Amino acid sequence: MSILGERLKALRKEKKMTQVQIAEFLKQTPRAYQYCEAGEHAPELPNLIALADLYDVSLDYLVGRSETRERQP
Repeated sequence: MSILGERLKALRKEKKMTQVQIAEFLKQTPRAYQYCEAGEHAPELPNLIALADLYDVSLDYLVGRSETRERQP
């Protein structure tokens, strides 16, 4: 699993949401989202931004470029 997939899964669980709920939020199939968490597919940029906003983390944190979750002002 990729760091992106690991972080997506961990953040989803922190929010107590299911993969189906996240897939609906992103307007995609549950299987498409499962591929993202498994590291087999990367979400498109608009979906990455939406996920970062949902979880209130930076894009750099989501993709593993930073260990700091907070978004910069």
